[in-house]
This record gives sequence, C-alpha cells and structure tokens, in this order.
Amino acid sequence: MATAIKPVFSGHETFQCRHLWLKKGYDYVKSGKSFSAEDAVVHLGIGKNMVGSVRYWMRAFDLLDSSDNLTEFAHHLFADDGFDPYLEDDASLWLLHYKLVKKNHATLYNVLFNEFRKEKIEFTKEQFWNFAKFKFDLFSETTNKQNTIDSDFVVFIRMYVGDPEAKDKEDIIGGILTELRLVRPLGKTLFTIEPNERRNLPNEVILFALSENEQYGISINFQTLLSDWDSPGSIFAINEAGMYSKMEAIAEKYADLIVFKDDAGIRELQFKGNKPNPYSFLKEHYHAN
Repeated sequence: MATAIKPVFSGHETFQCRHLWLKKGYDYVKSGKSFSAEDAVVHLGIGKNMVGSVRYWMRAFDLLDSSDNLTEFAHHLFADDGFDPYLEDDASLWLLHYKLVKKNHATLYNVLFNEFRKEKIEFTKEQFWNFAKFKFDLFSETTNKQNTIDSDFVVFIRMYVGDPEAKDKEDIIGGILTELRLVRPLGKTLFTIEPNERRNLPNEVILFALSENEQYGISINFQTLLSDWDSPGSIFAINEAGMYSKMEAIAEKYADLIVFKDDAGIRELQFKGNKPNPYSFLKEHYHAN
C-alpha cells in the first residue's frame, strides 16, 4: 500500500539529466565545492540554470541528501574506484531508475511507475495531468500547476525516450535512461510502459532493492514483490512470469542465502537469517562483469 505522498513537481529547470552530469556533480561535491558558489558555472562547465538542474537530479537519484551531502549510494557508484562511475553497465541505469522512483524527490516518477501506468497501459501527457489533478486535489491551482506538471512530463519523456525533434544533439540521441526501454512511444503523443520479463535486468539489482528496503523483512510474499508500492514488480514493470523466473534464478544462484518457496499456494522469498548488506549483491554483479 502506498504511503502518504506530498507531491513535489518541478526543480529540474526544464532540463533532463545528461549522461555526464551525475559523475561531474559527484566529483564537484566531493572536492568540497557548493552548488550555490558563484563560480559553480565555471567549475562544472555548464550554464547557470543547469547548475540547479544537476543539484536537483543528484537529489532525485539519491546521490545527495537534503543537506547536499553525498550518500553512500553515490560513493559506491560514482567514486573513481566505484562500481561504474561512467555508467557503462546497464545495471547502473537500472539502479538509477530504481532510486529515482523510490526516493520520491520527483513525484511524477513515483506515482507513474507505482500507480498510473497500471491504470493506463497507454497514456498521454493530458491523461497524466488529469490523473494528478484528482490524486493531489489540484483544482484550486489548475492553470499554473498544469504547466508545471506538463513540464515534468516532457522531461520524463526526454529522459526515457528521447526527443527526435530537439535542437540539442544530446536530447536527440536520448536521455540517460533511454537504453532501459522502459517507456515506448506509440506515436508523437502516446506512450506505454508494458510489463514484461525484463530479462536484461540483473538479478543483483532486484536483490539490492529487496535488501535495502526497510519495509521488507526476511520473508517477502510473491504478490508483494510483484505489485506493492515501490516493489521490484512495480518499479521495474515486471510481469508475473518474469518475476517468478527471477525468483527461481535468484534462489538457485544464492542458495546459501535465499530460498524461494511455492508450497500449497503460498509463494514467498525468504532470506536465511538476517538480510545481507545490499551492496554485497552489487559487488557480485560488477566484479563478475
């Protein structure tokens, strides 16, 4: 079940996250510099509005906390000796997508993957606005808020699909999460997020999501994994067959840590003992590739 959501829209300055921004932002903060510094534009090598956008996306991807301190996740991924500082492994993109949705610094992504896409298999920007209007009771400020949410939706599409009509070459090539192919265009204004088996999603990314989520204990019901708010099935849009296959594969590979039971109509994943450190699974993936 969803927890209470305080909607947060805008903050990206209409810029989608560019491919090198997160590493550049990580190095900038790690060097002790502040995004509010007058020379931030010079050190980051981007425009003034883009500086605020980099900060926004670093918070949205859970790389910065509310005080602009780098998170444990940021260090593990983007340090020079981190897992994948230049995002060359698709697992890193799946992790960023997971963090973007679960962190809920950007409301559109959280409600779109957890709820809206399940109500509207095919959807337009206008349909998302109508959904948000009712969900967050925005009737008193429809005109101003609609422009803001429309802007969020356009940025979302650029990040997951790209923009073939964009003037900026980087936008034409595609957004930082385009390669995941989670969002598929059905025309210029119609899109879909169709659940499938997600065979290109590493099992270790799912295990990271399960072991770092404090809402999960050592036993997790299959239906919870598949469809609960912020579950792997919801965030990664995995269908039932795909989730079952992944649970079987996980239990086989990590038999010393995990068991997947399917007895008498009860299906659940169980950790043997305490849940492992989430980053131990990521080490397993990145060190093997």
